Amino acid sequence: MNVWQFIHDKLSAAQGVMLLCVLKSEGSSPGRQGFKMAVAADGTFCGTIGGGIMEHKLVQKAKNLLQQNDKHVSLMWQHHDKEHAGNQSGMICSGSQLNVFIPIAVSDKSVVKEIITAEKKSIQLSPKGLEVVDEAATGLQYNSDSDWIYSEIINRQPVIHIIGGGHVGLALSELMKFLGFYIKLYDDRPELNTIAANSFAHEKRIVNYDSVSEHFENAENDYAVIMTIGYRTDKTVLKQLIDKQLFYLGLLGSDHKIKTLFKELKDEGINEGLLSRIFSPVGLNIASKTAREIAVSIAAEIISQKNKELP
Repeated sequence: MNVWQFIHDKLSAAQGVMLLCVLKSEGSSPGRQGFKMAVAADGTFCGTIGGGIMEHKLVQKAKNLLQQNDKHVSLMWQHHDKEHAGNQSGMICSGSQLNVFIPIAVSDKSVVKEIITAEKKSIQLSPKGLEVVDEAATGLQYNSDSDWIYSEIINRQPVIHIIGGGHVGLALSELMKFLGFYIKLYDDRPELNTIAANSFAHEKRIVNYDSVSEHFENAENDYAVIMTIGYRTDKTVLKQLIDKQLFYLGLLGSDHKIKTLFKELKDEGINEGLLSRIFSPVGLNIASKTAREIAVSIAAEIISQKNKELP
């Protein structure tokens, strides 16, 4: 369950909740900036701030704060080594993370509801607690333990465009939905059974591949994977997307197919620098064979690229 929905459900049942959020992470910290979990007054919880003995300890702290009816927002560093004199997490993976404890009362229910439904707004955490504001600069602005603000844009899911609704497209849709992506699926075959069976894509579009680029406005932060039925349609789509400012563009195919296609495109005047941006053959090389194995290799490569952008 989504952390915010969990909080809303508990507030609806007249239970207080403690929100835990990672405001900053350094080194090999298991909890990364933006990780969240919620602990309810009945002892149940949802989400994660990194797991392990550290998380167990902080959940217990959250339960104690709830029992004490503590209304204060508090910060707590956790250091994942034995070199720091205090605030040791009990883990030895190295790195550190700054966590915040924010009490959320039943009176905050409307704010939580807005977080679940709002668009073009930001969550803002500060010593004042939890607020919803107009879109703000993301990340942590820290001056002191009593003077800081953390902001993140509400409901911003990474978007992946899967061009090709066959067996790999179906498997990749399932996996990327599990990983929290918003999935846009495209194909030119309205009768395809794997499209009908794809309950994971948020949007399914039957398109003409000759004009598929019309669906890629304002997609500079998006991911796209081309896996159409064949060489000709792959080339048609790639020529339209190659100069789009996508964050990630991958092309499914064998080494031979990719080399042949790229040679043709170079002969047609496509800049070699544009070709070098394409992840091809798409996916990490894990000797994958089945549709699901190929989907895993693609998802792993996408996650690797996405997480390079994390603080």
